[in-house]
Amino acid sequence: MAPAAAAETGRLAEASRAQAAPRSRRGLAPLPGATRGFTLIELLVVCVIIGIIVAGAVLSISVLGKDHALETERDRLLALLDYARDQASLQTRELGLYCTDDGYRFLAFDPRTNLWKDITDDEALRARPLPDGLSIHLAVESHDIVLTSAAKADKLPKTDPQNYKPHIMIFSNGDLTSFALTLERAGTDHAATIAPNPDGRLEVRATSDSDSSDSGSSS
Repeated sequence: MAPAAAAETGRLAEASRAQAAPRSRRGLAPLPGATRGFTLIELLVVCVIIGIIVAGAVLSISVLGKDHALETERDRLLALLDYARDQASLQTRELGLYCTDDGYRFLAFDPRTNLWKDITDDEALRARPLPDGLSIHLAVESHDIVLTSAAKADKLPKTDPQNYKPHIMIFSNGDLTSFALTLERAGTDHAATIAPNPDGRLEVRATSDSDSSDSGSSS
């Protein structure tokens, strides 16, 4: 082969390799420091998660304006207070309700230690957190009570009877402390108040128009 032809062939081969090199990298792993965008599947997963969260919030308050989660917690607390009154009378035992801004728990007085203690021998009266978005406002003897969180309440020293005691007394004779306990939905006017009436029976006082049809009393 002539020297000129050989040189020309070499130049063409070198140019071909130079053009092929960038294309070959496309099938390899990304270079160090390169950033990768979101794939379509990842974006779809995020959208589904957001949709589930939004749907849960919407379903908790129906199109008729009723807050089902609030109503469920209201009815549960009303039933538990009646149950605790019955147990206090049957066991001749002083009980009480301790409230936090995000839940509540029932306490029993231990005459041997002169302390209030969490009830652990009755599953129905265990500590109960409220669903997200609900909180408690409490007034006792017409005085507003500043409530702490359940997490902070758990850290309180339980050896001081003045430091850890119920906000609402449930006496063994069936009497209750005068109180008004309101369950509230953050960011809305949805709320319901549980309080004893003049006869001592617990009743629900609706504090929003949407719940007015659910007002009632408990024997």
